[in-house]
Amino acid sequence: MGIIKPSELRAVRVKLRLTQSKLAEMAGVTQAYIAKIEAGSADPKISTIERISDALDQLSSKSPRTPVSKIMSSPVISVKSSDRIGRAVQLMETHNISQIPILDGGVQVGSVSETSVVRMMANGEDIGKLLKMGVDKIIGGVLPTVGPDAGVDLVYRMLEQEPAALVIDRGNVVGIVTRADLFKLRGRERIT
Repeated sequence: MGIIKPSELRAVRVKLRLTQSKLAEMAGVTQAYIAKIEAGSADPKISTIERISDALDQLSSKSPRTPVSKIMSSPVISVKSSDRIGRAVQLMETHNISQIPILDGGVQVGSVSETSVVRMMANGEDIGKLLKMGVDKIIGGVLPTVGPDAGVDLVYRMLEQEPAALVIDRGNVVGIVTRADLFKLRGRERIT
C-alpha cells in the first residue's frame, strides 16, 4: 500500500473494516489521535504516518491483491517537452487516450490532457496556432507514480483524483494505468 496520506486514512481504514481503536493499537498511538488525523485537526509526523501505513499494509496484505503490472498499459505513449502540442494531440487521437505524460530523458516532467487543450481553445486560442506551440506551453502536473508490484487498491484511490498513474521500475517508466484500465479487473478481483 505504501505511505498513506492523512486525508485518505479514514477511507482506507473503513475499507479494511478496521476500528479507530484497533488501528491505534496496531500503530502504537491513541484512538483519539487517529480520530484527530481523520478529522484533519492533527498534522502527524512522518514516523507516525509510516507506523499507521505499516499497520494498514499488514492487514491489506492478508487478502490477495492484483499488482498494477497485470493491468497497466505498456509501452507508455509519451511526448518530450520540446514536442509540439499537435504531436501530443495526434498521439492521443491515434491511441484513443485522453492524457499523455511528458518525459524528458525518461524522467516525467508533466503531462498534457485533452482537457488542457480544450481549455485553451475555449479561452480563444486559435487551433492552428495552438497545435504549433510546444507542449511546454500547456504542461500540466506530473502524474502520480507507483511500482509494478503495488496493489490496484492503491492505484484506484489515486485515480479518484488523477487521470492516470505511471508505473516506475528501477527508475524507468514501464507502464501507465488509467481509469479505463481498472475495468480489466472485472471478473478477476473485487474492486471495492
